[in-house]
Amino acid sequence: MNLLKDTFDLIVLGAGSGGLAAAKRAASHGARVAIVEGDRVGGTCVIRGCVPKKLLVYGSQYDEYLKDSHYFGIEISRSSIDSSVLLNNVRREVDRLNRLHVELLEKSGVEIISGWGSITSPTSISVISSDKSKKNKEIHARNILIAVGGRPVRPDIPGAALGWVSDDMFLQKNWPEKVVIVGAGFIACEFSCIMNGLGVEVVQLVRGNTLLKGFDQELSLFLEENMRKEGIDLQFQKTLSALEGCQGDLKVLLQCNEAIDCGGVLFATGRKPFLDGLNLDKIGIVQEAERIKVDSGNATNIANIFAIGDVAGHVQLTPVAVEEGRVLADNLFSGTHRKVKYNLIPKAVFSKPEIASIGLSENEALDKFGGGNVQVYRSKFRPMSQSLQKSERRCLLKLVVDVKTDKILGCQMAGEHSAEIIQMASIAISMGATKLDFDQTMALHPTIAEEFVTMR
Repeated sequence: MNLLKDTFDLIVLGAGSGGLAAAKRAASHGARVAIVEGDRVGGTCVIRGCVPKKLLVYGSQYDEYLKDSHYFGIEISRSSIDSSVLLNNVRREVDRLNRLHVELLEKSGVEIISGWGSITSPTSISVISSDKSKKNKEIHARNILIAVGGRPVRPDIPGAALGWVSDDMFLQKNWPEKVVIVGAGFIACEFSCIMNGLGVEVVQLVRGNTLLKGFDQELSLFLEENMRKEGIDLQFQKTLSALEGCQGDLKVLLQCNEAIDCGGVLFATGRKPFLDGLNLDKIGIVQEAERIKVDSGNATNIANIFAIGDVAGHVQLTPVAVEEGRVLADNLFSGTHRKVKYNLIPKAVFSKPEIASIGLSENEALDKFGGGNVQVYRSKFRPMSQSLQKSERRCLLKLVVDVKTDKILGCQMAGEHSAEIIQMASIAISMGATKLDFDQTMALHPTIAEEFVTMR
């Protein structure tokens, strides 16, 4: 073995969003980088998460466009939904993106090593080849980054294997006529809205009393109200006890002695880090709560081994993993001392309506500063896109302001283009913008976003 040839400045375990960002950024600084991946390049976000899900979101909106088209002078005599075409086209696009990410890594000078990595020492990794015709190999690194992401979990109930997890949704050839979706988080809400838009009867079961824990409560209630109007059967305080039957003909048994017949069940009840086979215990990497323990710079207790993304447990969002990867690479190889701003993470749920936020929610701000120190501005209105059909659909925009400093603590929105608008608002809020700064910004009319600079 040529030790010099197989020694890298950085070896990244996992070619998901965080790992890709770190590898390419490190290579741009002149580091010699390898990335080890036993699955497809792209990770959860590109292969079985954000990207294919957003494509399904787009597809689920067209039936509504067609139904409303006559208000705009367009007559369409007949339309039908064939989800198999959409699903097939989404998979084709995912294949293209997988190839694109491989090409981008190669252009960046990052060496792709196909296989599953196991850390054998603080500076060495054993790679079990994904290709059985090829031998396993040992590679060495001055720095190791663990960015292997997470996996969806199934509940511990009889018959759980009969249900889907989010990974399975993109592999289906078609949807059944009726599905039960279990969960209250963004994955559950997004798939409820997607499948409802594609003509599937949806029952969403929630163990607690609210949707979207961690989001602004008013936005969560706004989403709940609108999902019900779209025909989604939201049922709170319902817990599964078992699944019976077979794929396409299932019976969902609940602890309240109720049962629901359906064609499919999606468990959207959480994810956990995919730490299998990494050998963490044997080399002494400290873990807590099923995650790798890291410091503020994403270093583990072993100085040259780092962890980012879902395995590190800060915030399980793709943009966070990407930023962690870039910050780490900059600090290691360009001499900077950057920090990830965990207090200013833009978030979006691609539900119907779409919701997005940056900074503190109203309830978080009130808890932190007290009622007399927080001013909330809001605007609720029908967007112009819904005016001809006299739709009941509304937008909700909110600004949460510190009374003493006039600084904007948070910005929330529910309605069309929420994520795009909040992304731009994030720049201003990250720079410390005040309510006066917003007030003195010229409004672009007629837009939804102008409401953020005209609130009084």
